[in-house]
Amino acid sequence: MLTVRVLPTLLYKGVGLVKGVGFNSWRGVGGAAQAMKVYFMREVDQMVLLDLTPGPPDLELIAGLARDCAFLPFAVGGGVSTLGHVDGLLNAGADMVVVNTAAMDKPAFVSEVADRFGSQAIVVSVDVKETVWVESGTRDTGLDPVEAAKRAEGDGAGEILITSIERDGTMKGYDCDLIRAVSNAVATPVTASGGAGCYEHFAEALDAGASAVAAASMFHFTEQTPREAKCFLRDRGFEVRL
Repeated sequence: MLTVRVLPTLLYKGVGLVKGVGFNSWRGVGGAAQAMKVYFMREVDQMVLLDLTPGPPDLELIAGLARDCAFLPFAVGGGVSTLGHVDGLLNAGADMVVVNTAAMDKPAFVSEVADRFGSQAIVVSVDVKETVWVESGTRDTGLDPVEAAKRAEGDGAGEILITSIERDGTMKGYDCDLIRAVSNAVATPVTASGGAGCYEHFAEALDAGASAVAAASMFHFTEQTPREAKCFLRDRGFEVRL
């Protein structure tokens, strides 16, 4: 059995971390550097930081944060649209880049990144509200999420991050039908995102075919921790790293 991963998602905007509901109603939840240090101590498997600030990637920000999790896989997204952005982020300390808008608008971009830096360097983010939305959930592409995931895999994505916009921040559980549909359609590892509120939700997403589970609100606003999550999953028969 493959080891499953538990990863916090940090959303950065302006000068600090934020969290909302349904990609909206943002509120501040603290500083990025402190959160990274806390999660590092709580034995997360990977960190994901998505910068919602308009504009290109903030390489100085990422370089500073990368130093705080030097031995932890670090995926970074937000404003990534050129090979120069990818090169800059990897040199700043990111291990992977997360691409959403550019992956949907310019499918060749995924292939270009995979060809130059390797598939392991690119995660395609598929944000779903019936269809695939981009630009932080503000523009509908009309793309079917399963077809978008299949296309991303064919273009060379090393991982797919599938997020239910409508479940985001609700802590009512993942959209397991969506996760199952995408996981059944691709061989590429799928990370489930959007809606986690308890450890049982993690197990449900993994049973639906996800290889990893991402969460933000449940780690920000409850006493639940990534380490406890992995202990719970281990007791449920999943292979985890402790």
